[in-house]
Amino acid sequence: MNPPVEESSPRGNLTATTRELEVVLRDAAERSLRYLRNLEHRRMFPTADDIRRLDLLGGPLPGSGTDPIDVLRQLDEVGSPGTVGSAAGRYFGFVVGSALPVTLGANWVAGAWNQNAGLFTISPVGARVEQIALEWIRQLLELPLGSEGAFVTGATMANFTGLAAARHAVLQKVGWDVEELGLAGAPPITVVVGEEVHTSVLKAVAMLGLGRGRVVRVPADSQGRIRPDALPRIVGPTIVCLQAGNVNTGAFDPVGEIARGAKEAGAWVHVDAAFGMWAAVAPTRHYLYEGIALADSWATDGHKWLNVPYDSGLVFVRSADDLRAAMSVGSAAYLVQSDQREPSHYTPEISRRARGIEAWAAIRSLGREGLADLVERTCQFATQVADRLRAAGHEVLNDVVLNQVLVSFGDEATTARVISGIQAEGTCWCGGTRWHGRFAMRVSVSSWATTAEDVERSITAILRVAEESRRSD
Repeated sequence: MNPPVEESSPRGNLTATTRELEVVLRDAAERSLRYLRNLEHRRMFPTADDIRRLDLLGGPLPGSGTDPIDVLRQLDEVGSPGTVGSAAGRYFGFVVGSALPVTLGANWVAGAWNQNAGLFTISPVGARVEQIALEWIRQLLELPLGSEGAFVTGATMANFTGLAAARHAVLQKVGWDVEELGLAGAPPITVVVGEEVHTSVLKAVAMLGLGRGRVVRVPADSQGRIRPDALPRIVGPTIVCLQAGNVNTGAFDPVGEIARGAKEAGAWVHVDAAFGMWAAVAPTRHYLYEGIALADSWATDGHKWLNVPYDSGLVFVRSADDLRAAMSVGSAAYLVQSDQREPSHYTPEISRRARGIEAWAAIRSLGREGLADLVERTCQFATQVADRLRAAGHEVLNDVVLNQVLVSFGDEATTARVISGIQAEGTCWCGGTRWHGRFAMRVSVSSWATTAEDVERSITAILRVAEESRRSD
C-alpha cells in the first residue's frame, strides 16, 4: 500500500512539521528582502563597531537548543550589519558580481531541494540541468564542440581541474600514467606562466605537485600581457598557462599567437579567464577573445560576470577523455552508476551542491542578448569612471579595455589616503593594488545591479575624497 500523500493546501491540512518549516522560511525570506531593500542606503563596508559586534555570535558552545526564529533574528540583527555590500551596485572590489534576482530565487529553490549533484541517481534534476547549463555556456564562450565542462567552487578549483587534465595528457604522451603511478619518478613537466600570473594558478600548480617554485616565468608588457617573443623553447611535457583578463588591467594575453606555436610544439595550453572569458558575449569586446578557442582547457567563474550566487566556478577541457581520466575514480559498490552523464566523473568532488541550477536560471532569464548587455554596460561604466577621474587630473594607469580601472592620485601616501577615505566614507568600495611598483586604486565593475546613478554617486564621492586628501597635504 502506498503511504498517504500530504496535501499542500489548504493550509489547514499542513502537518505541524511543515507549518514550522513554513514559518521559519517565511521569516528568513522577509529578513532577506529587508536586507536587500536597504542596500541602496547602507554603507558598502561595515563599521569597526559592526565588526566587533560579530563576536556576539560566538560564546560558549550551546548546550541546549534555541528557537529557530531567534537564531535567524540573531543572525540578521548581528550578522547583517557586518556584511560587505557586494550585492549592491556600488561595490567595485575584487571582481565580485552580485546575484541576479532570478539566480537568488533559483538558489533558494535549489536549497529547498537540497540536491547532491554528484551522481545522476542521487539527483536527476541536478545532473541534467548542469549538463544543459554547461552546453549553453560552451556555446556562449565559443568553445570547441565536444569540449566537456564541470562546475566547481571557483577559479582556483577550475584552474586545478583544468591543469589536472593537462598533467594527465602531457604525461600520457610520454607513456606515464600519473593517476596510477603518481609523480615520483615521472618525467618532469615544465609549466610556463606569464610574469603577471594570477595566484590561483600558482596555488593549483602547487596542489598538483608541480611546484610553484619551478614554473618558468615569462616577462610581460606594460599591461600585463605575456610577451610571445620571450617564451622559452618547448621541449618535453609542457603546460603553457595564459591569461584572459588580467585582474588589475583587464588585459588579455595574445592567446591565439602563442597557442598556435605552443600546440605545434606539443604543449598543452591552459587559459585562466576568471572573468575575461565573458568578453566573448560582448560585441565591442569580442576582439580581445581572438584565438582563445585554440587552447586545451579554460577556467572561469559564474559568480563574477554571470552574476550567480557564490560559489560557482567553471572549467572546460577540449578533450572529455583527458578530463574524465584526471577526475574519475573507481566507484564504491553503493555509488550506483547510471547510463547517464555522471557529474562526479568531471570534478574533484563527489558530493557537492547543484551549482548548475543557478547558472541555468541566469542564462534562461537573460538569454544571449541580456548577458551581452550586462557585460557591455559594466564595461562602459568602467570607461566612464576612468574618463571622469582622468579629466579631473588623476592618472589612469591602464588601458581600460574591459571592466578594470587603475587610478593613481599622486604619490603612494596620497593614493592610500584616498582609498582608505572612500572605504571609510562608505558610498562605494574600491580596493588598493600595486601595479609596476606603484600603488593604485582598483575599480572593478561587474554587477548587474550597478546603475548610471550608482556610478555617478561613486565618482562624485571619489573626487570629493580625493580633493579633501589633497587639501590635507
